[in-house]
Amino acid sequence: MPTRLADGVWELGVGLFPPLASNAYLVDEGDEVTLLDTGLPYNRPSLRAELRAAGDGYAPADLDRVLVTHYDLDHTGGLPGLRGSGFEGTVHVGEADARLARGEDHPPTAHPKGLFHRVVRPFFSLPADAERVRDGDRVGGFTAYHTPGHNPGHTVYVHDGLGVAFLGDLVWVEGGTLTPPFWLDSYDMYQLRESIRSFAERAPPFEVACPGHGRPLTEGGREALTGLAARL
Repeated sequence: MPTRLADGVWELGVGLFPPLASNAYLVDEGDEVTLLDTGLPYNRPSLRAELRAAGDGYAPADLDRVLVTHYDLDHTGGLPGLRGSGFEGTVHVGEADARLARGEDHPPTAHPKGLFHRVVRPFFSLPADAERVRDGDRVGGFTAYHTPGHNPGHTVYVHDGLGVAFLGDLVWVEGGTLTPPFWLDSYDMYQLRESIRSFAERAPPFEVACPGHGRPLTEGGREALTGLAARL
């Protein structure tokens, strides 16, 4: 079931079961509705069921856009199902991950994640019309922050007006504490730690920290991120 995190912000529980559980998020600003990430190609409960259960109920056709934090199946797998269910909005993804998904860049086969992406991208790409996001871009009420390491185009989105940061897999939450993702699931752990430190320095104030995996922090999110950066 969706969890309300702040006014107009819901956590949607998608994926299957740990470690295949992940988070998507819904933001209703009154005049625009944004979905952040989409879970797996098959989610239980389904993404559409979670949308219906959030607030007064939403359908894919109600979404103005989808913001993708990064190209991994547990974050982008639900996109084709949305397109087939009435979603006609825009899709936004970090530029380097758009190149990765579209076959313009070729990840190293010596890295387990690079090999996985080479295998799956012919079958699970991104929409051809996906808009490419760069560091500092504004999309609606959100600001994009390029945070490479987990993926080359990983992007965090912060909604300044709501005080909410959508962190994707820049960090996970385990036992109520922010932590870097597992090394085997990230391209470059050195770069990832640098991204955590850099984002902690330049991020605006925010209370709510919304990770791709683990329970969101509903208060003290900015301080928790600063604390993690200091420990790295």
